[in-house]
Amino acid sequence: MSAPTLASPAQVTLHSRIREELRARIVSGAWQPHDRMPSESELMAQYGVSRITVRQALADLENAQLIFKVPGKGSFVAQAKPYQELGRLQGFAEAMAPRGHDTLNRVLHVRPVPAQAAVARALQLAPHTQVLEIRRVRLLDGQPVSVDLTWLPAALGERVQQADLASRDIFHILETDCGRPLGHADLAIDATLADAPVAALLGLDAGAPVLRIERLTHDRHGVPVDYEHLLCRSDTFQYRLRLQRG
Repeated sequence: MSAPTLASPAQVTLHSRIREELRARIVSGAWQPHDRMPSESELMAQYGVSRITVRQALADLENAQLIFKVPGKGSFVAQAKPYQELGRLQGFAEAMAPRGHDTLNRVLHVRPVPAQAAVARALQLAPHTQVLEIRRVRLLDGQPVSVDLTWLPAALGERVQQADLASRDIFHILETDCGRPLGHADLAIDATLADAPVAALLGLDAGAPVLRIERLTHDRHGVPVDYEHLLCRSDTFQYRLRLQRG
């Protein structure tokens, strides 16, 4: 049996460049969902590269779920993932509705609990102070995308728990029902593995990777009013952020 062929540095560089150029056309909307991609032969001729280099670029795009293959017909642009911009402080429904998506919250529980140390510290409360805890599954177009655990100071929680938590954003409730205009939020984002209960709620296998977001939202006066832990599917939903230099 012959030894496996390793890609040369030149091939790696070429396939990465081709992948990024194709990705840019997809992300920019130049190619729409279900548009047929150029064939392998067409890409070979366009870039002057080997078939293996083209296949590496297409495989990367397929692994990123930007394209899908139909046997005998070629590669096609996949339906774009829904996304939320992190550059603006918005509720989930507020961000999704303008893009034509339906949102719904499956409320798992709403209950007063003594604040654990991290929650009390975030909300600037004494340890074990009573807070309202809300646990929801966020549904986008009928599919689960995140499990959200929210803590609110008790005074705000009394008003929030009377609202329709199945269809309304907590941000909207805080501003309109509670009269607390929001100012800014601090976020920390990393990755973790879904345990069995979370995986079941999100329709994933136990141990599947998920995004973990910790968000502390303040009102316009800088007072913390909403502390959240979010566990988000990374295969069907994206968060995006534009960064400026200087």
